[in-house]
Amino acid sequence: MRLRFSRGVITIAIIVIVLAVGISVGLFHLLKKTTPLAVPEAHCTVRTPLGERYLDPEQAEISATIAAVAARRRLPERAAVIAYATALQESKIYNLAWGDRDSVGVFQQRASQGWGTKKQLMDPVYATNKFFAALVKVKNYRKMPLADAAQAVQRSAGGYAYAQHEEEAKLLAAAFTGRVPHAVHCWYPPGKKTPAPQPRTAEARKQLARALGSTAVTSERRGWLIAAWSVSHAQKYALRQVGYAGATWKNDMTLEGWQTGGKSTATQVDLS
Repeated sequence: MRLRFSRGVITIAIIVIVLAVGISVGLFHLLKKTTPLAVPEAHCTVRTPLGERYLDPEQAEISATIAAVAARRRLPERAAVIAYATALQESKIYNLAWGDRDSVGVFQQRASQGWGTKKQLMDPVYATNKFFAALVKVKNYRKMPLADAAQAVQRSAGGYAYAQHEEEAKLLAAAFTGRVPHAVHCWYPPGKKTPAPQPRTAEARKQLARALGSTAVTSERRGWLIAAWSVSHAQKYALRQVGYAGATWKNDMTLEGWQTGGKSTATQVDLS
């Protein structure tokens, strides 16, 4: 038995479907712009052609520090890749106050083996400098397999384990060294303090200089390194906006990544 519907019924059905789709789309965009009841925790996203990686603020801060120290020492990107793979294996890029025996810090270095005092090793800038100082003494470290280079520095019981982090380490190096622009985006809850804390831009620049040597932008790549460092440390220094080379990062949950536009130039990274 065939069912036949009048034009009126069909027209009404079409109108209902169109309205339902329109309401659904409208609700989607409304919910996207509305602050959720359960505010998510601070987080960072790293995106490059190699893929995407989510970090929490501590991991992002340390990743940015590793890149800054490598740049200060004028090391190639391969050195940063080896450092990231090592940090991923040893601590998952956290500044751990504990470890096997007296191992501490990002690279799980040991005071008893001459790396420094525990207090020094808990400083990511110091620890990274010590790692690179040992790495550059490894002959042909740029060309040898990553696990072999890392093991020559760390002398771990399971040196083969560093190799498994190589691809992720390459992604982090591409982003934090500034080779890939717009790669690091972070967000943190603005808090409930009234008035809101003032951005501590001078302190941020001082700490950047401690890792990088200076805050001068001498190349576009260095500019994006500084921008990535600044965004990664935004929560720590209450930064709400970072601008560089005509692009702007804002601590705005509704925005996805860097936005084009703004008055920033390629000669300075603006913090506010």
